[in-house]
Amino acid sequence: MSDAAETTEPDLAFDEQELLPAVAQDADTGEVLMLAYVTEEALEHTRETGLAHYYSRSRDELWKKGGSSGHTQAIEEVRVDCDGDAILYLVDQDGGACHTGYESCFYRTVDGDVVGERVFDPDEVYE
Repeated sequence: MSDAAETTEPDLAFDEQELLPAVAQDADTGEVLMLAYVTEEALEHTRETGLAHYYSRSRDELWKKGGSSGHTQAIEEVRVDCDGDAILYLVDQDGGACHTGYESCFYRTVDGDVVGERVFDPDEVYE
C-alpha cells in the first residue's frame, strides 16, 4: 500500500430520475441528521456555495437547506460511496435538521418511541 494520497474523480451513478441519495451527518458528533436526494445541479450548488442543497421530489425543485427556516448546513466535506450511487454530506448544522423541529429526522424508533431532541417549534418557524 502507498502512503501517498490518491485522487480519483468518482463516477456518480445517478438513478433513472437523475437523483442520488444524500445522507447528512453532523461532522462533529457523527449523528445522522437526514436523508434527502440531490441532482447534479444541487451538488454543484453545494460545492459552489459551501451550503447543502438538495432536490425536493415532492415539490419538484432544487432547495437550499435552511432556505425557509434559517437552519442551514455548512458543508465540511462531501464524500461518495464506493459504488458512486450515494453521497455523504458532513455538515455543521445550524439549528434543527428536521422540519418537524427535531435535531435529526431520525428522532423515532420503529416502535414510535421519541428518542430525539426537539430544538425548535415548527409552527413558529414556518408561519
